[in-house]
Amino acid sequence: MASSRQEPKPGDLIEIFRIGYQHWAIYVGDGYVVHLAPPSEYPGAGSSSAFSVLSSRAVVKLERLEDVVAGCRYQVNNHRDSTSRPRPVQDIIKSAREMVGEEMEYSIVSKNCEHFVTNLRYGKPCCRQVERAKHHVVGGGSAILLGVLTVAGYTIFNRRRKPVTAW
Repeated sequence: MASSRQEPKPGDLIEIFRIGYQHWAIYVGDGYVVHLAPPSEYPGAGSSSAFSVLSSRAVVKLERLEDVVAGCRYQVNNHRDSTSRPRPVQDIIKSAREMVGEEMEYSIVSKNCEHFVTNLRYGKPCCRQVERAKHHVVGGGSAILLGVLTVAGYTIFNRRRKPVTAW
């Protein structure tokens, strides 16, 4: 894994560390990323986008990397390159840009932002966060559920206190 200082290249997966979870985007060049986010999310939402876990719809957005990161730590993380062959960069970028503006079904377990970007890069959706959570739940750990509920509660409380601006 690389640090946030690594300059992303087109087609790279960007892992953004938010409170309690990671948000994922795909770098398409010139400082922009394509990512899957709730329709109501505003640019620079940062950790507020944890609200997405409660949403059943999402929109493919093209935004500046620095706006999506919103002050959070991030890194280039092409984690499946050692086990899966990435699609050609021009195909990744073309597919990502063609999807901008599309509204699609969202599920934290099967159709989330990491599934979205890994499908673009590798042609197959996967989510390490879900895989890890399943492993911990099967092992008897309830910490994952508690973490998700804490993030959701924090986000809902925070949303009530902050006005949401439309763009």
